[in-house]
Amino acid sequence: MTLRILPPLILAACLASPALAQSAIDRGQPAALIHGNYCGLGNNAPRPPIDALDAACARHDACTPAGGLPSPACNLRFKRETAFISRDPRQPDDLRALAGFMSASAALLPFDPVAPVVGTSMPAAGPYGPYSPGPYRPAYYAY
Repeated sequence: MTLRILPPLILAACLASPALAQSAIDRGQPAALIHGNYCGLGNNAPRPPIDALDAACARHDACTPAGGLPSPACNLRFKRETAFISRDPRQPDDLRALAGFMSASAALLPFDPVAPVVGTSMPAAGPYGPYSPGPYRPAYYAY
C-alpha cells in the first residue's frame, strides 16, 4: 500500500517546485525528472523533448520566469495540454496515464498571481522539433 502512494507524492513534490524554468545543468545539480528532459524539477536543456508530454513540460518551463513561479495562465495551459495528451489515442497508454495524472495535478502547482506570462509563443519549426507547432496548437491533437 505504501509503495503505491510514493510515486504520486514524488510527482507532486517535483511539480510544486518554483525552479522548473531553470536548467539543472546551469545550477550544477542533477535534474530530478520524472519523465523525459523537462518533466520534474529542473530540466536537461538544451536537449530536445522526447515526446508530446515532455514538450508540454518544456513549454511550461519556458513560460516560467527564471527563479520564480509561473503565472496562472501558464499552469492552465499546461493543464490543458496534458489533458489533450491523456485523451490522444495515438499516444502510448503509459504516456496517456502519466499525462492524465499531470493534468489532474496541475491544479496543485504553485503560481504567482501577478506574474507576467513569458515565453508563450514559439516558432513553428522551433527548438522542440515536431513538438513545437505554435503557442496554443500542439501537434498531438487536431481541430
